[in-house]
Amino acid sequence: MTHTDQQMMSRAIALAKRGRYTTAPNPQVGCVIVNNGDIVGEGYHYQAGQPHAEVFALRQAQQRAQGATVYVTLEPCSHYGRTPPCAEALINANVARVVCAMVDPNPAVAGRGIALLQAAGIQVDIGVLAAQAQALNPGFIKQMSHQMPYVELKLAASLDGRTALANGVSKWITGPKARSDVQHFRAQAGAILSTSATVIADDPSLNVRWNELDVSVQQVYPQSALRQPTRVIIDSQNRLTPEYQLFHLPGETILARTRLGTEVWPDSVQQWIIPTQTNSKQLDLVALLSQLADYGINHIWVEAGACLAGALLQQQLVDSLILYQAPKLMGSDSRGLIAITGLTSMEQTPLLTITDVSMVGEDIRIIATVHNNK
Repeated sequence: MTHTDQQMMSRAIALAKRGRYTTAPNPQVGCVIVNNGDIVGEGYHYQAGQPHAEVFALRQAQQRAQGATVYVTLEPCSHYGRTPPCAEALINANVARVVCAMVDPNPAVAGRGIALLQAAGIQVDIGVLAAQAQALNPGFIKQMSHQMPYVELKLAASLDGRTALANGVSKWITGPKARSDVQHFRAQAGAILSTSATVIADDPSLNVRWNELDVSVQQVYPQSALRQPTRVIIDSQNRLTPEYQLFHLPGETILARTRLGTEVWPDSVQQWIIPTQTNSKQLDLVALLSQLADYGINHIWVEAGACLAGALLQQQLVDSLILYQAPKLMGSDSRGLIAITGLTSMEQTPLLTITDVSMVGEDIRIIATVHNNK
């Protein structure tokens, strides 16, 4: 791996990130084509159903792709889907070398694109900046490798770990910049998961509010280009009725229930019947997540109360955690952050690795990876 390889793959990764708000459920992919030391073509995947990154880069490079080196963040596809295979396009362009950051995580097709390229006499190198490329698409990778979505748990609390006063008042714990920051995470998710308790208490919108995104994002993505994540609301006891605002906002909503309700819902609302856990009346979270994965949702952003947060953590279903802590102290009679019970030793506590600590306005944002033993 040369310095040029690293430099060009870094550029391809930066290009891939431009699609972070629009590509789901497809992965973010970037591509750079280099000939005689010059970048002659580059591109990124913008949206499912549109051309892949390699195609955009080849269109820009035209004849200059012949004999060139192609840097791509994910193994070129080898199959016909919504678009023709990129490996075939690279072969037809007579490129000399392809550098892939990572192999396709889909076991059904992994290595096939590489094999096609090699069979055509193209040199293929794999693994340049692999970790950075994998970080682009945690949801896609988990879906392909485990048939489950990547789950990101958002929490907000005071410095003493409280989420609401004893009387239930919680607006607002964090400041406006932290709340705006949340919009960027929502916009990258395939679904936002919450509960009927949160809907009843707050009547939230649980959508992406374009006007709260950074101006730099608004300039790149017009309001019409942003996806609205699917709202998924756990409503085990059929407590919700159609008057809540989220049922009348753009985008689809899934009600996860244990039995069908008789309410009349807008066309954008689905009722899913999810089984209960064995020997319990609680909805089976594993079954729900598995069904969401089958539905094509790779990445779930969770905004809910202490009970769902605790259940997801105790069942080892959370992959990463984002905690916003406000410079407030709310006292011991205020409501706690996570409902985890029954722990008798430190070995039973969920273990995290903090990967980032940043100031967002006046609040602290902590991002951590959750270590699961499953």
